[in-house]
Amino acid sequence: MAITRGDVVAVLGSVDDALVAEIIATGASLSELREAFAWLNSEEALMNEGRPLPGTHVAALIDLIEPQEDEDDFGL
Repeated sequence: MAITRGDVVAVLGSVDDALVAEIIATGASLSELREAFAWLNSEEALMNEGRPLPGTHVAALIDLIEPQEDEDDFGL
C-alpha cells in the first residue's frame, strides 16, 4: 500500500511538499519510512540489535530525509 502525505507527516512531522512528493515517489511503504526514520535517529542501537542494514527503499528514504550539511557549516 502506497504511503500518503498524512503518513509522511505522522512519521516526520512538518515537512515541505516537495520532500513529501519525493518520499511518495520512492514507492516505499509506511513501515519502510518508519524504519528509515529509526535508522536516522538510533543507528547505533539498531546495529547493536543485530538488525540487517537498510534495504533499497529504506536507504533511499534515509538519503531523502537525512538533514543536509551546508558547505557554510564548514567555513567553505
